[in-house]
Amino acid sequence: MSSQGPLGGRQRQVFPSIPRGEVVAAFETYPEAQGAVDVLVKADFPAAQISIVGSDLKTVERVTGKLTWGRVAAAGAASGVWLGIFFGLLIEIFSPATGLGIVIAAVLLGAGFGMLFGLVSFAITRRRRDYTSLTQVLATSYSIIVDPELANRARNLLTGIGGVQDVAPDTGQRAGHPSDPPAAPAAPPASTDGTSAKRPQYGENPPRYGENAPRYGENPPPSGGDDRKE
Repeated sequence: MSSQGPLGGRQRQVFPSIPRGEVVAAFETYPEAQGAVDVLVKADFPAAQISIVGSDLKTVERVTGKLTWGRVAAAGAASGVWLGIFFGLLIEIFSPATGLGIVIAAVLLGAGFGMLFGLVSFAITRRRRDYTSLTQVLATSYSIIVDPELANRARNLLTGIGGVQDVAPDTGQRAGHPSDPPAAPAAPPASTDGTSAKRPQYGENPPRYGENAPRYGENPPPSGGDDRKE
């Protein structure tokens, strides 16, 4: 999938996938992460190896005001005015003999229809939504991910940048490849009576001369008096 560049040229082909690499910095807001990328690009860092990944996406709806009949009528009239100007100029272009009066009439008609449409719509949805709002999709944190071979260079360039959150040291974990949890220590084998067997240590109840050493999992012979025959 290719995208259009800012100057009209074709950019490199990019498929929708999570970038893989090493996290070198994390920020709370997108402008701070964007500023860090600008620092890297200005330092001749390979721009194709930089990615900004937002984590924990949230939908935020900010209430901007309360809807009233007056505000609805004004907003509808304003949108109708633009529509009236468009149709009035269109008629003036194709029929120059009509004069400027047709443009003014189209503006007035557009404002009237826009106001009427806005009031009717507000009357229908008034009980469900009596306010205006702005909805945004935001992330809790924004991480800068680069190629692992360039991670140290990126960290050195971003030293002293404001807003950088604490990033855990590199433990071999990369974005998209979480490391496996450490394995639990193996439990000692259980004996036949249900208790854990203990490996006899050197010097603890050593066998007598002529006796066999105890096997693993067996209790060593008790240390008592010498009952060997003389």
